[in-house]
Amino acid sequence: HVQLVESGGGLVQAGGSLRLSCAPSGRSFSTFAVGWFRQVPGKERECVAAINWSGITSAYADSVKGRFTISRDSADAKNTVHLQMTGLKPEDTAVYYCAAIQYGDISMNSRDYRYWGQGTQVTVSS
Repeated sequence: HVQLVESGGGLVQAGGSLRLSCAPSGRSFSTFAVGWFRQVPGKERECVAAINWSGITSAYADSVKGRFTISRDSADAKNTVHLQMTGLKPEDTAVYYCAAIQYGDISMNSRDYRYWGQGTQVTVSS
């Protein structure tokens, strides 16, 4: 089992920025495809960004393109995955989850991921 540890959520004003981080406990992310998902009550969980194991390929939801950037920190022993969020809007308010699958391809589909973090709250005030 792989435990994912997320950090970086919080409260920010509209137009502000936050950076979320996700790392596996006790191992490296170097062989994992990773996705960031978000969910608000009453709605389905949606993928906002995903990155393949090498960090070369990434994908974004239309709603966040140009504002969010997913990246891998290759200088970090755990190959931590970050989600840099800029130009935040109130509609970005949600619980954000990190998900991972070892040796998997990049995917925006939650069913393709095996491991999930506990979630971190992001609240954007207007």
